[in-house]
Amino acid sequence: MDKRIGLLLGIVILTIAVLTISTEINKSTEKVIIENVPKEVEVTIYNSNLAVVKEYRNKFLTKGLNHVFYEGVASSIDPTSVKLKALNGNIEVLEQNYKYDLISFQKILEKYLGKNVTGYQIYGNNKEVVEGTLLSFSGKQVILRDKDGKINIVSLDNFILPELPEGLIVKPTLEWLINAAETKNYTLELSYLTSGMTWRADYVAVVNKDDTELDLNGWVTITNNAGTTFRNASLKLVAGEVHRVTEGIRYPAPRKMYAMEKEAIGQPQFREEKFFEYHLYTLKRKTTLKNREQKQISLFDAHNIRAEKEYVYDPSWSWYSWYRDQNKVKVMLNFKNSEENNLGIPLPKGIVRVFKRDSEGKLQFIGEDRIDHTPKDETIRIFLGYAFDIRAEKKQKDVEYNKPKGYDTYTWEITIRNHKDEDIMVTVIERVWGDWEIVEENYPHEKESNTKIKWRIPVKANSNATLTYTIRYKRW
Repeated sequence: MDKRIGLLLGIVILTIAVLTISTEINKSTEKVIIENVPKEVEVTIYNSNLAVVKEYRNKFLTKGLNHVFYEGVASSIDPTSVKLKALNGNIEVLEQNYKYDLISFQKILEKYLGKNVTGYQIYGNNKEVVEGTLLSFSGKQVILRDKDGKINIVSLDNFILPELPEGLIVKPTLEWLINAAETKNYTLELSYLTSGMTWRADYVAVVNKDDTELDLNGWVTITNNAGTTFRNASLKLVAGEVHRVTEGIRYPAPRKMYAMEKEAIGQPQFREEKFFEYHLYTLKRKTTLKNREQKQISLFDAHNIRAEKEYVYDPSWSWYSWYRDQNKVKVMLNFKNSEENNLGIPLPKGIVRVFKRDSEGKLQFIGEDRIDHTPKDETIRIFLGYAFDIRAEKKQKDVEYNKPKGYDTYTWEITIRNHKDEDIMVTVIERVWGDWEIVEENYPHEKESNTKIKWRIPVKANSNATLTYTIRYKRW
């Protein structure tokens, strides 16, 4: 009997202890909502639909466990990338939840399926109260079961609900269980990755009258589709190919129309620096990145860049392209990205749109091309289109298959017809393969690689020029 009393007494003491601990936890884990405006925001955006966000906010936490709700994060956040720390104390994040079930008409009615709802049917100036158990809905059309068990299919204009369903929130929210070392006002640093943000470079070039110089303006175009607005943020842009693992959960924000905003100031607004194997561009001032907005900021403005217009005949081995473009000559605009050429800065990838003034001094669009990330001192080649007044024709004049001697020989003839009132120079490209050699030609060639050679062919105004060459290939 004494053992039974002792066991019973032990169970009672243990139960009291558990209840006491639970009470203390409940007292110390009261709901703490962090919804104040961040004291500082930093956004680093990459070319690949990715951004790193850092936010700094102050919040009072009590010693022990705190149930913290951090509101207003990007709806496209990667929850696995979240890092929270206190800059002026010690905290430990024990649990984290990402709540993104936002309030909407659809979500509210979904939560009320199988429950009683009240709504109004409106007939002109009259309205009738309708009540029942919500069985299904589509827009304003709902299916209700009344108290008598009858099924009513009605169109309701207004609903009156007793309360907001549990689990729905107004803003995307991070929920933490935090153990704070002491009771004080903490400065919290939150960092995370988010999709829905990207940037690109856009360039506008204006060439002079004789196509020997150009002015180049660089713009940064930033798209924010992350699901939140970043106000008064420090902005950094990373140019380069950053490798990412494609696995993992993503919560993309809906695609919507964007507002467009431009910011342009006379002086350069970005400071460029090398960063790991990439380039980092830091905006020298703060800016606001509104949700569902495209913002353009001036990157640089360069003048009097020496350029060269080049005509290129480059027939393709593809039969379709050969048939379509066999007589066309490309127009290229080339310039060197060097300091001596009034440029010499790392150029992020983007589209270059080229303009030229007509006889009335009005700017006209003459072509565009996409450039890749381009370091300084590299040559940029922009394909603008095809020359209207220049045609080329390639014909095979002879072929010899000499199996005993172990080689095959091909003779080609390329005729260039210049219908312009000026002399021109045309670059002819030939793509070769295997073990080859030029055994005969009427213009000297230049070997760019083991698979590509070229000729520079001068053609007088309103005249023709013919390139003839013979290539010998060694049999395998």
